[in-house]
Amino acid sequence: MRLAWATDIHLDFLDDDGVRRFAVELAAPKADALILSGDLSHAESLEHHLRLLAQGVPGPIYFVLGNHDYYGSSIEAVRTAVLDLGARRPRLSWLPAAGVVRLTDRTALIGCDGWGDARLGNPETTPVVLNDFFHIEELAATIDQAARANPRLLFRGTDRTRLHAALRARGDAEAQVLRSLLRDALREFEQVVVVTHVPPFAAACWHEGRHSDGDWQPYFTCAAVGDVLREAAAAQPARRITVLCGHTHGAGEAEIAANLRVLTGGAEYRRPALQRVLEVD
Repeated sequence: MRLAWATDIHLDFLDDDGVRRFAVELAAPKADALILSGDLSHAESLEHHLRLLAQGVPGPIYFVLGNHDYYGSSIEAVRTAVLDLGARRPRLSWLPAAGVVRLTDRTALIGCDGWGDARLGNPETTPVVLNDFFHIEELAATIDQAARANPRLLFRGTDRTRLHAALRARGDAEAQVLRSLLRDALREFEQVVVVTHVPPFAAACWHEGRHSDGDWQPYFTCAAVGDVLREAAAAQPARRITVLCGHTHGAGEAEIAANLRVLTGGAEYRRPALQRVLEVD
């Protein structure tokens, strides 16, 4: 079975004709399914762009959501919307809700969104400020009014305790989703493809050919998801887990264990691209 994979395609930077042309590129390999590992669009245009892709790509489209997909809305509202979309258009499947997807007799597909959970790197001293903190309702609610009015205050040491607590709770929730799916998948299948948006390990957090430094890692890794993956790989050494992720816009591969490999996809704004075609048996 052949899987086409793209990540961080940010279709909100394209007009509709550009999205249609990209759909033609995604369909060209004639893969059996398309996998999208997050940051597809913004909240207000997410459904529209998914529908445009489905018009040009035959077969199922499996996706997880990235941080940008929630911009301009809330996590709860966007997830409710994609569940409703999937009910109306079954070829569009948000992976956390799809359960364990049988690809072949030996291989399954599962996914969780992941979240930069402020655990790895230098969370207590990082000066990094993301748009996420202001454009996603649940995160914006943790930022005090003065910092919301003047984001530069976050650079100057505004207390991030509430923000980091919210991020860690999000990471834990994603890990809980993955733990259940991975347990069920590994019970039956020899190989499992895991799709997530945020790299689950520092070793998989790439930027411009190098690992991201400690200031960026808190918001560009999901340690909680990484812990679940590492534990599952250790408990099931005869099973093989391949993780597809994005978020950093830097491409790289990391072998976390003999049976656990992470592929991080590269990306460039305004130039979405097919990452690769994977073959599974």
